[in-house]
Amino acid sequence: MQDELTAGGFTVTILGVNEVGHESGNPSVCAGRDIPWLQETAEELVWSTWGIAYRDVIVVDGNGEVVAVFNLTQNDLGNATNYAALKAIFESEASSP
Repeated sequence: MQDELTAGGFTVTILGVNEVGHESGNPSVCAGRDIPWLQETAEELVWSTWGIAYRDVIVVDGNGEVVAVFNLTQNDLGNATNYAALKAIFESEASSP
């Protein structure tokens, strides 16, 4: 999706944030992928601060404010409708001034 958005002229950055305590899976998650993958730490508890649930996509605006939450467990991206819905969220926010 990142490549599609970039090719479409949208300035969007997609990255992953792994929950503290689950570091052992980082190598397999990153294998063959090119999006940035960040590791939450005890000093920077992003998941609890933002109220993130497993497989949430948090979309933020240019000011870092949350504008949408899209859960990939409830909205499997293998379903074309769900894929299009998430892509539209990114495009909408990227088009905003």
